[in-house]
Amino acid sequence: MKKLRFILGFVLCAMVLSAGAQKKFSLYGVGFYNQENLFDTCHDEGKRDYDFLPTGSYRWNGLKYTNKLRNMARALADMGTDKLPGVGCAVIGLSEVENHKVLDDLTAQEPLKARGYKYVHIEGPDRRGIDCALLYNPALFKVRNSKLVPYVQELKKDSNFLTRGFLTVSGELAGEHVAFVVCHWPSRAASPFYRESGGRQVKAVKDSLLRDDPKVKIFVMGDMNDDPTNKSMTEALGCKSEIDATGADNMYNPFYNILAKEGKGTLFYGGSWNLFDQIVMTPNLLNKKGKKDYSTLKFFKNHVFMRDYLIQTEGKYKGAPKRTHAGGAWLNGYSDHLPVVVYLLKEQK
Repeated sequence: MKKLRFILGFVLCAMVLSAGAQKKFSLYGVGFYNQENLFDTCHDEGKRDYDFLPTGSYRWNGLKYTNKLRNMARALADMGTDKLPGVGCAVIGLSEVENHKVLDDLTAQEPLKARGYKYVHIEGPDRRGIDCALLYNPALFKVRNSKLVPYVQELKKDSNFLTRGFLTVSGELAGEHVAFVVCHWPSRAASPFYRESGGRQVKAVKDSLLRDDPKVKIFVMGDMNDDPTNKSMTEALGCKSEIDATGADNMYNPFYNILAKEGKGTLFYGGSWNLFDQIVMTPNLLNKKGKKDYSTLKFFKNHVFMRDYLIQTEGKYKGAPKRTHAGGAWLNGYSDHLPVVVYLLKEQK
């Protein structure tokens, strides 16, 4: 623990960049990672979790669950260490977690326990029982309040349509008021309308947070089940692909060009990459027109987080994210999605 504290202090207080008169900066990582069916082995009353029971289609038993926890903890602990070795992300949004128990078991894994990670989770209405959560390092992020904003149908066509809400957590990062909205929008089994509706509703959540505090810095993150180029992101949520084009009512999407120009993504389907996993932000986190003012917390860099162990190396799924199950076989993998990370920079006073 002493070694960890030393590394943390060194990285946050002495590292990153120096410019001009030896200015010092602190760096923070914010991530998101779809956990792909992080279920325990017990039935939750009222939830359709039967596939993930010992008698279910995946024969989900203690061995598989224990390995899943170990694998996900390894990846989560590694996120952000490209630029913050030994420290990782201050905050990580999660999707596809079943309940408090799996989050207790996840944060008890040694790589996460060593850093003292905590979580915010509010049980939602999803029929399968999968929710969103926020993992955070309490040494770096302090929670003020949290709420689950429900997804509301704009068209009252299906009274049985219940899906994940928008987990909204506000608190303090780098001495500033920040808020995170963690999402898992309706799947592509539903029409684009449902995800565009999700975009409109999240925009309303973002606008409400800004009315309460015009200075709050907001991150919307999640598995959107849409690419950065889709209308749910560009029109409904109002995301822009370029910093200087991001107006006061917009959000900036740093992952747009990773897909559109670089052809990289977070999940591989039908022979091509999609980038459903995104982190977007309000314009008060941006340096526009080439400015380099980091007197307050600002966006610095972003990437799709990659490690060799996250990728399938053989068989028909070679080159795709290494899943827990595929083709009816247990692969002892991680997730069908790759994580994403953004880095934030602030000048030390």
